[in-house]
Amino acid sequence: MDIEKFRNYCLSKQETTESFPFDEDTLVFKVAGKMFALVSLSEKPMTVNLKMDPEIISEWRDRYSEITPGFHMNKQHWNSVIFNGSIPLAELKWLIDHSYSEVVKKLPKKVRERFTI
Repeated sequence: MDIEKFRNYCLSKQETTESFPFDEDTLVFKVAGKMFALVSLSEKPMTVNLKMDPEIISEWRDRYSEITPGFHMNKQHWNSVIFNGSIPLAELKWLIDHSYSEVVKKLPKKVRERFTI
């Protein structure tokens, strides 16, 4: 998955926005104003920070050497995922979907009710 496919996949999710709140290199995707994915536009191979349920985070890190504790993030909730072709596309999409869902489920109930996930 390249940066354009990643970007399009993230933006296809309900109420997702993109911005550069930190610098002109770090693209951030938010759902209802909360971050669920961050990617550096210059880093090669592409590495994405994604949120994950703390109960399963370590098993994903154990499964793939390309998944490590989130760089500059809370290591209990975030992973850095290297998109170098080693992780199957279906699992990359699952990781993105999971990150999105983790953020949505923590939104206030009134906001959460707008979502169909």
